Amino acid sequence: MEKEETKNEIESKLLNLSRVERMTGGGRRLRFQAVVAVGDKKSKVGVATAKASDVSQAIDKATKLGKKNMIEVVMSEDTIPHQVEGNFGAAKVLLRPQEKGRGLIAGGTTKIICELAGIKNISAKTIARTGNKLNNAKATILALKKLRK
Repeated sequence: MEKEETKNEIESKLLNLSRVERMTGGGRRLRFQAVVAVGDKKSKVGVATAKASDVSQAIDKATKLGKKNMIEVVMSEDTIPHQVEGNFGAAKVLLRPQEKGRGLIAGGTTKIICELAGIKNISAKTIARTGNKLNNAKATILALKKLRK
């Protein structure tokens, strides 16, 4: 019964869905790659990616992996305690705390991840040389991991 309650609290959002192909002797083999962010809006958030031959299977696999790999985000009154930067591949994300009432000032994947983590007042800048949503999401997660009280 407790497992059902925790499942209902955790929200998931699809960040990216792409069709990937590999060439074999018999032709092209199609698969789908899903990048999903999951969070409970109470300081836990995770990002995962999965591939499958069907779209819904890929999303389900990624959601399950995201729930397994959730991290605890250090927060102080609906914002983060200090400025932090995260790098992953060519992606670079800068997160700054904001005073109460400023709102969630971020773009793309960073905004979704901060929403799912329950951060209400933050200023984020994606200083990336890439539009790759997976790398931007992982850079955001790495930045959130660096937070200390």
